[in-house]
Amino acid sequence: MNVTRRDFLKTTAAGAAALSAPAILSGRAWAARDKELNILCWEGYNSADVLDPFRSAHDATVKAESLTNDPTMINRLRAGETNVWDLINVNNPWARKVMYPEGLIKPLDRATFEPYFDKMLPMFKPPYKWAMSDDGKELLGMCQRFGPYSFVVNTKKVSRKTAEDQGWDLWNDPANAGKYGILESDDWNVFDIFLIAGINPFVTHSDADFEKFDTTAKKVFKGAKVVGDIATMNQALISGEINFHMTGGTYSASPARFDGYPEIRGVTPLKSAIPGKGGVSWIEVTSTVANPQLSPLATQFLEYVQDPKVAHTVAFAEGTFNPVAQMANKKCFELFTKEELDAIQWDSLDEEMERSAEYDIVPDYDRALDLMTAAKREASGG
Repeated sequence: MNVTRRDFLKTTAAGAAALSAPAILSGRAWAARDKELNILCWEGYNSADVLDPFRSAHDATVKAESLTNDPTMINRLRAGETNVWDLINVNNPWARKVMYPEGLIKPLDRATFEPYFDKMLPMFKPPYKWAMSDDGKELLGMCQRFGPYSFVVNTKKVSRKTAEDQGWDLWNDPANAGKYGILESDDWNVFDIFLIAGINPFVTHSDADFEKFDTTAKKVFKGAKVVGDIATMNQALISGEINFHMTGGTYSASPARFDGYPEIRGVTPLKSAIPGKGGVSWIEVTSTVANPQLSPLATQFLEYVQDPKVAHTVAFAEGTFNPVAQMANKKCFELFTKEELDAIQWDSLDEEMERSAEYDIVPDYDRALDLMTAAKREASGG
């Protein structure tokens, strides 16, 4: 029997859930949930600037834990932490394709929350696909931050036009070996290795595809001068140590741009192996967890972050800066300064999102990840 890593995680998670099921709580303990909110999220929603006003307004204890990997967060729910968290904030396909089918999240009241989508940017017009169940009946979460995410260049070294025209072949040019970096981001790097190999990431792949993926992964990691986090990549770009890096975009380039380095720019190629698209974008969906004693503050928080001022705070919470769906609201948009709009590349946002495929789940991700991990290890001498 061929058991994949994902199968194993599901099996072990189910066992852990049985072991971690809480004892029956007293009425007093259940009542305490009215003043308690626990959020599992990407960074930004864990910012004191976002949480403190909500804490004060509700006299509540709000805890937020930030991770940078969707599958890890989801596996924690599978392992029994549906009893811990009230909200989970992950990228767009996971609610519709994984968490709701597995019973890890609860639908929202459409009458209450769907009208908020009418006030968002046009791409989120209700019923917005990624916020809905597969049958179109249930609203599974709320949208806010999003952005294109392909690669980043120093335009003093590689012009935006060259980067857009050459696209993923920048990594296939032997002359660029030693001139680029790789951001530590496994799922996105799997996407990119496929694209550099000229293969659509979001289809089921043949053995021949994986042979090409393996060869490409080895070449790409061998040619990387720097492998690291966002701060490391931006510093290497600014100093001239590297000319470009994958994976990256508004999310990773924005801190450097906001600090006065507009030459650091996220780029979406004009074309790729994905039909009609050049790169990939992400959209966050925040959902209520299937907690047997879900805090009533969970839905209140989802409404709270729709407020124009709070949405702006979320967009520019410490760490990375991103556009938000609520920028369609004039009251929200007017809060963004010229410098903030420049940091998030507002000038090209529409066109880059238009030519980006939306983040999706690679059907045979485990096999690709194993090959990429081996290539990274080999390049590092491990």
